[in-house]
Amino acid sequence: MRNTDVRPSLLQLLLAALLLCWATVASAQDWTYRARPGDTLWDLGARYLKANVPWQRLQAHNRIDDPYRLAPGQDLRFPISWLRVQPAPARVLALRGHAEVSDPVNGTRPLQLGMLLTIGSGVQTGDDASVTLGFADDSRLQLRENSQLLLDQLSSYGATGMVDTRIRLQRGRSSSQVTPARGPASRYIITAPTATSSVRGTLFRVNAGGGSRPASTEVVEGHVQVGNQGGQRVIDAGHASLVRAAGTAPSQPQALPPAPALLDSQLRLQPLPLLAAWQPVDGATRYRVEVVLAATPDVQLFAREVSAPQIQIDTLPPGQLRLLVRAVDADGVEGLDAARDFSVPEGLPAPLTLAPTHGQTLQQLQPRFEWAKVADATGTVLQIADNASFVQPLIEQASRSQQLRIPRPLPAGDYFWRVASLDAQGAPGRYGQALPLQLSDAPLATPLQSDKVHKGQLTLRWPADGDARHYRVQIARDAGFSHLLLDQQTDTPEVSFKRPWRGGNLYVRVQSIADDGYAGMFSTPQQIQLPCRLCYGLGAGALLLLAL
Repeated sequence: MRNTDVRPSLLQLLLAALLLCWATVASAQDWTYRARPGDTLWDLGARYLKANVPWQRLQAHNRIDDPYRLAPGQDLRFPISWLRVQPAPARVLALRGHAEVSDPVNGTRPLQLGMLLTIGSGVQTGDDASVTLGFADDSRLQLRENSQLLLDQLSSYGATGMVDTRIRLQRGRSSSQVTPARGPASRYIITAPTATSSVRGTLFRVNAGGGSRPASTEVVEGHVQVGNQGGQRVIDAGHASLVRAAGTAPSQPQALPPAPALLDSQLRLQPLPLLAAWQPVDGATRYRVEVVLAATPDVQLFAREVSAPQIQIDTLPPGQLRLLVRAVDADGVEGLDAARDFSVPEGLPAPLTLAPTHGQTLQQLQPRFEWAKVADATGTVLQIADNASFVQPLIEQASRSQQLRIPRPLPAGDYFWRVASLDAQGAPGRYGQALPLQLSDAPLATPLQSDKVHKGQLTLRWPADGDARHYRVQIARDAGFSHLLLDQQTDTPEVSFKRPWRGGNLYVRVQSIADDGYAGMFSTPQQIQLPCRLCYGLGAGALLLLAL
């Protein structure tokens, strides 16, 4: 993040001249202090004045006859140039994702929460990262993803509350909440490659631009002055100004895109995952979606840009949060926010799922689901939907055990299922991953094996079903099983029956029965060809088993 170009640009020279002019005006101004009971000139001088400025000069400047008697409420004027100036480092208040800081002394290192940043520090954020910096007057700046800034000036005027903050936004985007100025020396200035934005208390965003995209200043609250060598503009709340080149004056202010209208019918803020949809905004090419702390909106927890007017957010930390959605036009100007506050409870974690396995196709329409038990959970709720967003679940059923068979059959098709733990109050915690599930009404292809006839008995066997407690076997002369020769339940995967005297075709099918009594679908019928015993004698025992 080193700046290898040591030559000052025309914009920087202009900024320096602007600041020199501002400093000259400020030096001719006074900061006013209202005396409190017990104040003395020497105490005030020690607290606010530079070490080389004696309190007697303060007495003469204010034409005070008796320095031992200051009337409470009396206004005292302090020339700005006499005030003590001291460093005022910025503090990292919030950090999401990976960001780095560099300075001439310590080099480049990962940014950490609570870190103090001094003059000359550079901050750079990664692809999915944001940083919130706090300054001495409680102003805050949020640096967005893929952005870079340099802290040019971080100073405070003693205990006056006046702070001089100057930032160079070299790449990307920032959002600032600036505390109203507390005196004539208060400054908050952001310099982008093509323009400078200066304020004295407001909420605004700056886009450094780059490539084919212009730089922009977007004012949400208050007023911002934007300027370069091409000219100056004052931008009011709800408007933006574009700068396409350093030599081009800021554009006439234009209205920010309006806030999108959230669709309440498609809005689900809890339980997670969060779902939101909104009416498309004319002229919007995409939308910016953020989740922030409701009490401190400059602390960002989630950020993403989407092209469609909808989003699903799977995970968020617990707390009182705020959803923000704004339109973005073709120039990259972001509009006003649609906002909705919501809470995410601590909640119990989602149970681990056991069955069905991921993506398994079940040959039944009323399956059973199993999961692990979460500590302190009083139960579990199962949801099944025909889409992964679960806007309108087809089935939502609670269970106090670790398994549940759905209460009714579903049509064959593709579904998604998920589970959440229930706490002592019956509130669901966080839902687990939406797992795909396919239900089929096609009969099972159960391979049958047959023994030769032994003492007039014919035995059929089939592979065991791990989920079955019992089996039901049906044998008939017709493929429709309208006239049953055998309808028998067995606990083992085999059955023996008396061989019919008359030869011909027999049809066999098998049904698995679970331990909870649920009977699955019959297997695909298979055909047995029996020779005629009368034709070949009593010893004939050969048979042929055919799959239909």
